[in-house]
Amino acid sequence: MFDSTKPYEFKHSTIVAGVPWKSPIGAASGTYNFEACSVFYNPATIGAVSTKGVSPVPWSGNPAPRTAETPAGTVNSVGLQNPGVDHYLEDDLPRLKAMGATVVSNVAGHSDDDYAQVVEKLAQSQADMLEINVSCPNVASGTSVGSDPVALARLMKRLRPLTDKPLIVKLTPNVTDIVSIARAAIENGADAISMINTFVGMRIDTRTGKPILANVTGGVSGPAVHPMAVALVYKVRQAFPHFPIIAMGGTMTGEDALEFLYAGANAVEVGSAALIDPAAPVRIAVELESLLDERPELATALRSGKNWIEITAEEK
Repeated sequence: MFDSTKPYEFKHSTIVAGVPWKSPIGAASGTYNFEACSVFYNPATIGAVSTKGVSPVPWSGNPAPRTAETPAGTVNSVGLQNPGVDHYLEDDLPRLKAMGATVVSNVAGHSDDDYAQVVEKLAQSQADMLEINVSCPNVASGTSVGSDPVALARLMKRLRPLTDKPLIVKLTPNVTDIVSIARAAIENGADAISMINTFVGMRIDTRTGKPILANVTGGVSGPAVHPMAVALVYKVRQAFPHFPIIAMGGTMTGEDALEFLYAGANAVEVGSAALIDPAAPVRIAVELESLLDERPELATALRSGKNWIEITAEEK
C-alpha cells in the first residue's frame, strides 16, 4: 500500500542541465506549500521542488474569485501572490534546503528590471536552479515576454551574466510558434526549458451571464491539457534533440509521466494532481519507478542526462 511518508529511495534518476534529480518527477511551481505538503512527504524524496514564483517585493495577486472548475481540469487566476524575494531567502528556501530538497526557484516579474533584481538576490543563494517564469497567463507583462522571441532574447541577455546557476525558461503554450520562443531562450543563455505553463481559458456563470473569475480569464491546467502538452514537448524536442526539457501539463499518473519521457522530456513536474492530493508527486514517482524497471534503455538514458529521442536517433 502506498505511503507517502515512507523514505522512498529511487534507483531511476535523471540529470537536468547538470543538476542530479533523485527521480525524474518533481513538483511544479505554485503547487508545493511547505506547511501543508511537508506533512505528507519529505520534499527531498522526489527529484526537485519548483517553488512558487517570487518577485522583488510582495505581490497581493489577483482579486477573488480566483479559481473555477472545468471538466478534467481547473481555471486559476491567482496572479503570482507571494511575500517577495527577501522573505523567500529568509524563510522558504532555507527550510527546503534543510530537509535536503533539490530546489528550483521560480522567478517572476512585471519587467526586465524585476526579473534582474530577483536573479541577483538568488545568485548566491542555496537554490539549485532558477526558473524564469515568462509565461504566466495571469500577468500581462510576463505573457508578452514569453510570447515575443525578441523580448525574451533581450531578457535572457540581461539575466545570464547575473548568475552561474542553471537558468530554466518556462514556456507558454499560448503562442503561434513555440519553437521560435524556445530558440530565443536556448540561443541566449538558457540551460533548460520547462513546458508547458497553462492555457488561457475562462468560465461563465450561466446564472448571471458573468465570468466566474474576477480577472475574467485564467490558466487552464489538469488532465484536459495533457495531450496538447505532450504534443508541444515532442515538437520542441524534434527541433532541439539534445537540450534539457522539463515537461508538465496534466500529469496524474506514472503512465502520464512516461508519455512525456517518450516525447523527449528529461524530467516531469506534477502540478494540478498535487492540488487534489498533496502526496501525488511521490505517488507518481513510485509508479514511474516501476515503469522504468521495465524500460532499461529509457532509464539508462535519463540517468546519463539524455532523452529518449536522443538515444533512439543515435541507434539509427
